[in-house]
Amino acid sequence: MAANVYASATDGGSGGDSAETRSGTGVRTAGATIDCPDVGSKLTSVPEQARGEVDKELALLDEQIAKAYQRLSESAQQVQQDPGFADNAVVNPLKEKRAATLERIAIAIDRVGDRPEGLEALAACTVEDGNEAPAQGEGQDGGDGQPAGEQGQAGQEQGNGQGQGANGGQAGNGPVAADFADIKSVQPNASDKGGASGGSFATSCGVNENGLFNSDNIIAAPGVTNGAHHFHDYVGNQSNNAFASDQDLAKAETSCDDQGDKSSYYWPVVRLQNGTQEQDAQKPGGGIEGNAGEIVTPKQVTLTFVGNPREKVTAMPRLLRIITGDAKSFVNGPANANASWSCTGFEDRQLKDKYPLCPQGSDVVRTFKFQSCWDGRNIDSANHRTHVAFTDAAGNCPSGFRPIPQLVQRIVYDIDAPSLQDGGRTTPLFAVDSFPEQLHKPVTDHGDFINIFDEDLMGEMVDCINDGRKCGAGADGGQNPAPGEEPQEEPTKTPEAPQEEPTKTPEAPQEEPTKAPEAPQEEPTKTPGAPQNGNGGGKPGDQGDDGDDGKGGAAKPPADEPDPEPEPGDASTAPGGAQPEVKATASADGGNAAEQGGGSKNGDDEDTDGLGDSQAVGQATSAAPTPSVPSRTEPQAVGQGGLADTGAQLWPAAAGAVLVIAGFVVLRRVRRSHM
Repeated sequence: MAANVYASATDGGSGGDSAETRSGTGVRTAGATIDCPDVGSKLTSVPEQARGEVDKELALLDEQIAKAYQRLSESAQQVQQDPGFADNAVVNPLKEKRAATLERIAIAIDRVGDRPEGLEALAACTVEDGNEAPAQGEGQDGGDGQPAGEQGQAGQEQGNGQGQGANGGQAGNGPVAADFADIKSVQPNASDKGGASGGSFATSCGVNENGLFNSDNIIAAPGVTNGAHHFHDYVGNQSNNAFASDQDLAKAETSCDDQGDKSSYYWPVVRLQNGTQEQDAQKPGGGIEGNAGEIVTPKQVTLTFVGNPREKVTAMPRLLRIITGDAKSFVNGPANANASWSCTGFEDRQLKDKYPLCPQGSDVVRTFKFQSCWDGRNIDSANHRTHVAFTDAAGNCPSGFRPIPQLVQRIVYDIDAPSLQDGGRTTPLFAVDSFPEQLHKPVTDHGDFINIFDEDLMGEMVDCINDGRKCGAGADGGQNPAPGEEPQEEPTKTPEAPQEEPTKTPEAPQEEPTKAPEAPQEEPTKTPGAPQNGNGGGKPGDQGDDGDDGKGGAAKPPADEPDPEPEPGDASTAPGGAQPEVKATASADGGNAAEQGGGSKNGDDEDTDGLGDSQAVGQATSAAPTPSVPSRTEPQAVGQGGLADTGAQLWPAAAGAVLVIAGFVVLRRVRRSHM
């Protein structure tokens, strides 16, 4: 089965033979992966005329590594029997292919500029022990993150001696037990900087409830189908795929409440490794490349732009592209790693290289703080990094850079802590999608952003931030809970409505036929209000106090409901019901994605995005009644409501019916007694 082609890559455990980690030094066994120099990060200067050709060659290098990893993972037995097999069958052929590709890159640059020196030295790759953690060090965020050493210690405690190859995940290429850490074992390490431009601007763009996914990356690999080799969630712009032009993006539909924000926000999907075969199970970027399991729709997404602690911010240029984090940081090292993981109620504790184990009633939180300094000239750069930068620890931009609004993405998932002791069999493991050779390590997490705000709205954002105000369509919702508050407060709030109903019902039996329907009529409006932040299956400690579903208002109902009845006074609700215009496709056929706003056509009106093999666009709404069905093949949205919710809604009506019948019986007896 395609979903298990990587099983041999991480099979084994603490009792197995140790793997040799360098090419030519002996047998490699469990947990091996391919480690190649990252060419793209080293190409800091590429002439504009050569960019397109170079980007395609860089994408080819990624494909070569992915195929080499697959070959290695399928050959564990041969590797154990023949110490030279990995070199002869995998590493050396890969080096030859990379050398040819690197030469084409050099030629393309040489045609219009100076030939880059030293590319040939980047051709050789090694086989590494996937059980080894990457070199420790600070991440990107200006010294503001947790020292990696502390996180590693917490994670090793959770490993519990099992060995990192003991649990291979659904597809066999991770995650493993030591990729997780108990959030309660992490010391508080987060800080919040105030400053000169202390306002914030929040935009509300949904949680990808319409199911827009693909395995492209228009920033890093434009024009290349499956350039990411893993699937992304998309909110905001609905036409983002590898072949979308700037014009396509500018005229696209948007899932944002404020239609002036057509920006594209995307990140690798999170999956529950529970055996579910998603519609991408047999496709590149999905199961074929080790990304397997049920795609989890976030329960909440907040997109907030904040200021600079030292000076006023200036407007972002239109079509500015920013990548934060490093999708290859497991083998590259953590220098550019920047995502952080935590749990609701514990967000003063952030993890960089571990997934959090959250206590009952607490949800998984994933945060990206993007670069906030711009070079004032370029909307992109050859390695997609050097045109933007982070501030230093004091909040200063590098020389020659100016401060811009900093995008902070906060994504919340209703995910239970996995059962590490049995490899996730009781409660499944979860992980982000990744390049296959990156083994789903949390340190590889990353986020992408393309600025397509209209100029007036960007001006409003800048003024709001610099004036110290809170503005935007999502400004009234989705605020982070104070540490320790959410899990403790919510369990006391959840039962309030059911407890009140029994006291009201018996007060006047004769009036119940009119009173009994009142509770059931109220419950449907309350039910979306709480489950909009979850799947309704119910974490008792997170039923809505954490804010809304990331859109600043009540969850959007299915498109066929004419009157969604948003909460009055909710400033983040789109005027005129703009968001429901984003249509969900009823078919899982990725080839029809262009019709749904998720694809793109070229000037000849031909479908050029190649999404038949790499895009999954399915029907999902934020009020879907069923959390998940294992046999389902559409992208999995976290559903709203369940049997418990249904019972909670129906029992008041049932009680009322019983009382009505009892009333009739009493009335008949009274009449008979007077006859």
